[in-house]
Amino acid sequence: MDPEGGDRGFAFRGLHNRSPEKVKLRKRKSTLYVRTQEDRPRRGDLLGENIYLVLFTFALRIFNCFLVQTSFVPDEYWQSLEVAHHMVFNYGYLTWEWTERLRGYTYPLIFASIYKFLHLLGKDNVQLLIWIPRLGQALLSAVADIRLYSLMKQLGNQEVARWVFFCQLCSWFTWYCCTRTLTNTMETALTVIALFYYPLEGSKSSNSVKYSSLVALAFIIRPTALIPWVPLLFRHFYQERRKLDLTLHHFLPVGFITLSLSLIIDRIFFGQWTLVQLNFLRFNVLQNLGTFYGSHPWHWYFSQGFPVVLGTHLPFFIHGCFLAPRKLYILLLTVLWTLLVYSMLGHKEFRFIYPVLPLCMVFCGYSLTNLKMWKKPALSFLFLSNVLLAFYTGLIHQRGTLDVMSHIQKVCPSGPDQSSASVFIMMPCHSTPYYSHVHCPLSMRFLQCPPDLTGKTQYLDEADVFYLNPLNWLHQEFLSNTSLPTHLVIFSVLEKEIHAFLTSGNYKKTAVFFHTHLPEGRTGSHIHVYERKLNGKLNTR
Repeated sequence: MDPEGGDRGFAFRGLHNRSPEKVKLRKRKSTLYVRTQEDRPRRGDLLGENIYLVLFTFALRIFNCFLVQTSFVPDEYWQSLEVAHHMVFNYGYLTWEWTERLRGYTYPLIFASIYKFLHLLGKDNVQLLIWIPRLGQALLSAVADIRLYSLMKQLGNQEVARWVFFCQLCSWFTWYCCTRTLTNTMETALTVIALFYYPLEGSKSSNSVKYSSLVALAFIIRPTALIPWVPLLFRHFYQERRKLDLTLHHFLPVGFITLSLSLIIDRIFFGQWTLVQLNFLRFNVLQNLGTFYGSHPWHWYFSQGFPVVLGTHLPFFIHGCFLAPRKLYILLLTVLWTLLVYSMLGHKEFRFIYPVLPLCMVFCGYSLTNLKMWKKPALSFLFLSNVLLAFYTGLIHQRGTLDVMSHIQKVCPSGPDQSSASVFIMMPCHSTPYYSHVHCPLSMRFLQCPPDLTGKTQYLDEADVFYLNPLNWLHQEFLSNTSLPTHLVIFSVLEKEIHAFLTSGNYKKTAVFFHTHLPEGRTGSHIHVYERKLNGKLNTR
């Protein structure tokens, strides 16, 4: 017999007979262990979040994409899709910004790659050329939405993250812009994704290389993207203990690589070395020549721009500013800094401040979290007011300029006579898209409006000269009937002024497209298409 074994059995029975309240298992408190368990993706996760949340967000933004069928600003087409079409198919139109090398080819190259792929597959029909770039932008915006939600889960709690996510998804201006092929849309998406990796207090995903790479890419695409990041970069540099290491091993290599890639891309397409970011900043900031396209008073962003972009989220944003924790004040400072900087520029647009809109949703989320009695009415008010605005601006307001391009697609010549049709768009310059929405070598013309870069005091562009006396301009421009275009596209407000020209040229109205309820100046509530009779017959195929 083994006496030691007997002792062990006695000891085990004694332990077994003890009260269960006195037996406590030791909890593992290793920070490394806990961090590893939290950071490990769970089964069924995508992008670090529940797969159903991710799929819902992607589905919503795809739905969003197809429910935005209106036009916002010309840059949506003329600085992205039109350039990409010219790069791949060798015909189209490049605006004066490209001859002056104010824009870089990095952003259009994304869409040109899509176009080239479709062309190689033999699937480059006009509808795919229009919608696939927008779907790609919609998916990237969905990733940004998810990253914003993930960031707020780390910084606050599940409830705050949920309401920030709700505010982001129901924002009418985000719905209106986030699927458009604007540099501002790409800038906004990259800013939100970069913020996910930015070292905010409480963030578990901070990565200096990742966030600085995304900021650098946004700067290459649109140099003004750096404006919201100025306070954030200064804060990171100030709080970083190893400043030299951050500068030499993170910021400088990232900046050098991205700028080098931008220089190489522009060298290939411009044919010479060009620093377009410097040209862009010199024209828009230092020389402030953007005022040629309109100017507003210094307070416009505070009195009109910011309230319109925020919409009915504004009272919740103001309320949330008093409730958010101190660690998020840097985001509020970023919003105020951006508004102040843009206020100093003469030319102002709603889309310029779009990149700080998701930051505002953070404070709206804190407001909703702290509402008790009025939470359900507040949610209903936010949802309904934004849905109405989103559907109106996405489906009704300013849709005629896109609808008319579907009509022009039918004018594309077919057969041996490729010069039988021609289109003259007699509308304020860049009112419609161009070859990217027609995709055929149709003879087209529009009224041009490049700014004066020579310093003339009394400068008028072609569009201005035309609208001083439209009828006289037309008679001087088209001296014979043989030079007349087969199709004219005009806003309804111009019809009376050029009625004599339409009659003498044997033009007949063939299509009318609803544009907007708010006629103003040179635009109108409808777009009219006129077709010229030849030998008593119309040119329609």
